[in-house]
This record gives sequence, C-alpha cells and structure tokens, in this order.
Amino acid sequence: MAKLIGAKARLREHFLNNIGRVMDSEELREVCSNQSEWARRVRELRTEEGYQILTHNDRSDLKPGQYILENPKPQPAFERAISKETRAFVLDRNGFTCQMCGAVAGEAHPYDPSRKTRLHIGHIIDKSQGGDDSATNLRALCSVCNEGASNLTLDRPSSQKLLIQVRRAKGGDQVELLKWLIGKFPKQAKEFLE
Repeated sequence: MAKLIGAKARLREHFLNNIGRVMDSEELREVCSNQSEWARRVRELRTEEGYQILTHNDRSDLKPGQYILENPKPQPAFERAISKETRAFVLDRNGFTCQMCGAVAGEAHPYDPSRKTRLHIGHIIDKSQGGDDSATNLRALCSVCNEGASNLTLDRPSSQKLLIQVRRAKGGDQVELLKWLIGKFPKQAKEFLE
C-alpha cells in the first residue's frame, strides 16, 4: 500500500529539488494538489522547520506570489510554544468566532462561501515584533484573516521614523540592517556604490 505524503512534505521536497529557482504560487498550489492551505504549509516550513524560503519581502527582484529557496540547510526555527490547553482556552474565550471578520467555525466563510471557516490561533502582536505566546496576546482568526494579517499588526513606520530608530541602534545592529538591505536590493546597492 502506497504511503500518502502530506502537503508540507511535498512542498519541502519540491523546494529542495528546485534550490535557486523562483516558483510562483500556482506551481506550489499544484504541488499540494490544489489544497487551499498550501500557503500555511509554506509558512510552517519557514517558521517551524527553519527553511529560508524567500519572498518579495526578502528580495526586491521577487514579485508578490513568488518564492525561492537558496540554501537547503534550515536555520534555527521558532519553537511552537502554544499548548493545547491555551489553544482551547482562546477558542472558547473568543466564542469559536474569528476576531477580525466574525466568521464562525464550521460555517461557510463570508468572503468565500465555497470554504468552511477554519479557525487558527493568531498573535495580536506578532512574535517577529516582540509578541509572546500568552493567552492575552492570542486570538481566534479564520484562515482567510490569518493569512492576510501576517505581521501587519502595527502601523508601517515612515522612512523618517525608521531612520531615527536606525540612528539609535548599536553599530553592530546597523551593520546587520545594512547587510539585509544589500541582500534585498543588490542592484540599487551597486548603483549607490558606483
């Protein structure tokens, strides 16, 4: 009897077999047999397994919906620290209802009636921005809102506010930021250095 391979395992294998090649969301959806949760599996490969799957947020030459894995070796990943008890508490406290759009678990989703609402636990202040896994920082979110809310919990700072923060940072942190910016904008960095 053939062993069924899950969507995350298929995506992992596909990325590892295509290192350095840009892939689009349509290709990745096909790898997952058109499962609607394929983007969540990609995020899990990044956050739980540490694969550095890059997007337009990481490299300026990538368009939204494009992905690339440059290095097969995973980096240390975030630990999943939300217990089953905490998940159950948050879902119950929030009445098994999405706290952004009001969709109820198991019912047709208001933005996509072809999908039943599936609830996830989302951070109010994202971990990447200093949030923690305490119940007070968690809320029930449907998959549609959870995908759209990724790291958008705070207002985007203006360039002036960013420069103020960079000037206040330690020299080593400024160098790390410079390395990241050069990696994201290599063409523009080369132009400035000429």
